[in-house]
Amino acid sequence: MPHLPLAQLCLPPTATLHDALARLDATAQGILLVTDDQGRLLRTVTDGDLRRAALAGTPSTAPLSALPTAHAPHTVSLQASQRDVLALMDVQRIDHVPVVDAGGRAVDLVTRRELSQRVYLSSPHLGDDEVALVQEAFTSNWIAPLGPHVDAFERELAARVGVQHAAATSSGTAALHLGLRLLGVGPGDVVLCSSLTFVASANPIRQLGATPVFIDSEPQSWNLSPQALAAALEALRAEGITPKAAVVVNLYGQSAEMDAIAPLLERFGVPMLEDAAESLGATYRGRPSGSFGKLAVFSFNGNKIITTSGGGMLVGNDAALIEHARKLSTQAREPARHYEHIEDGYNYRLSNVLAGIGRGQLRVLDHRVQSRREVFAQYRDALGAVPGLRWMAEPEGHRSTRWLSAFVLEGDDAQARRDALLDFLERHNVEARPVWKPMHLQPLYAGCRYFAHAAQGNDGPPQVSLTPSGGGSAGRPSGPIPHDVSRALFEGGVCLPSGSNMSAAQRARVCELVTRGLGLAVRSAA
Repeated sequence: MPHLPLAQLCLPPTATLHDALARLDATAQGILLVTDDQGRLLRTVTDGDLRRAALAGTPSTAPLSALPTAHAPHTVSLQASQRDVLALMDVQRIDHVPVVDAGGRAVDLVTRRELSQRVYLSSPHLGDDEVALVQEAFTSNWIAPLGPHVDAFERELAARVGVQHAAATSSGTAALHLGLRLLGVGPGDVVLCSSLTFVASANPIRQLGATPVFIDSEPQSWNLSPQALAAALEALRAEGITPKAAVVVNLYGQSAEMDAIAPLLERFGVPMLEDAAESLGATYRGRPSGSFGKLAVFSFNGNKIITTSGGGMLVGNDAALIEHARKLSTQAREPARHYEHIEDGYNYRLSNVLAGIGRGQLRVLDHRVQSRREVFAQYRDALGAVPGLRWMAEPEGHRSTRWLSAFVLEGDDAQARRDALLDFLERHNVEARPVWKPMHLQPLYAGCRYFAHAAQGNDGPPQVSLTPSGGGSAGRPSGPIPHDVSRALFEGGVCLPSGSNMSAAQRARVCELVTRGLGLAVRSAA
């Protein structure tokens, strides 16, 4: 059922019982809010209240103020969580809970119906092919890791992304770990890494004993800033440091600016590990995401555009590297009759059952991409007039999967409005998330270096922050304060539900709720 503007559910105490009955019929929500001229909530009225009044002989022309005095309405504050609302409903045996602000004004209404219909951020979307392929694995008794589905999934994925070789792994993080090790990353090395990303992009660097240096985003595509990357490479070269690798993340289903990034890294002799965990199915100037790096990784986690429930893939054109990845991912066992090991390895291979799911999912990848792009288009059209809201752009030459539909709120109070909107959506049982918190702001990486995109108001060469992100003044530039793009994206950024299996009603519901929630967020901030 569509969400109505709250004003349609509000009546003054002077409205008649007849007015209230007509409004209940028109709104079909089962409840009305009686408010004074300041919007303060006086009481609620249900069809039961009106029936009881009629049985008591109260004329339909009587005002709502003539109804028997009711107990104070059961309400929650703007700070209440969904759990608080549901607990109140259960204790009081009610199906509607008004939300009031600090002044007692009615600002929202939560219904039990919507609390039983959660809208997820990005839920798995499975079909018939996956069932048949998994059944084939059971029938053939190929249940353990490795098997014909794994071999086929590797071939099919490699062909899809335009590379020659692939090794299926138990997770995207495992693929990242293997990729960095294969590029020679070890203790004492420096590895460049996008700052605006999930922590899994950076953790393997640290786990291998290397030091990450984080790179800001650029404002348009939100991906790694070529300007900041150039500044980092120049500064490190001046110190006699050549990074061992660069983890370039393709964020939220969209490739980074590879025409600028790839030649720059090549000029400085730094191999690229392309983190395409979020961008399977995207293209950059007609070329598949994941085909630009020396190595690249994909993720098939449960929330990705296709899923194996858990799994990943390491891909590349160097046959020796991928073959070494397969060896390392099976405990680095040597080809001997007995168990022989000359290097340490991992239990990182994907199971044959999960690979069967992946093969079925890969067959419908184009449909999943198109569905998510349609979700984004509906959001953009419905919310295009909202002031201070800027969508993650799709620059010329890019084709994003819109794995997640993301926007950023702009202005001094962006973070407060973002948090108010996220609280509002969660209270209405809609899962939304902030944009990734950048790595240079994470306590885990306090002290790591960070290179910002550019100085605010400066169109010249980017200013470089050599200050450790955890504080201190050593190396602090004396010029303009660097413009921290990824911080601003985090502070105002929101990811909306984007699943390819969302119904039209769910999409419309999210649009309506975001519009209402942003209006309430602006009011709360004011």
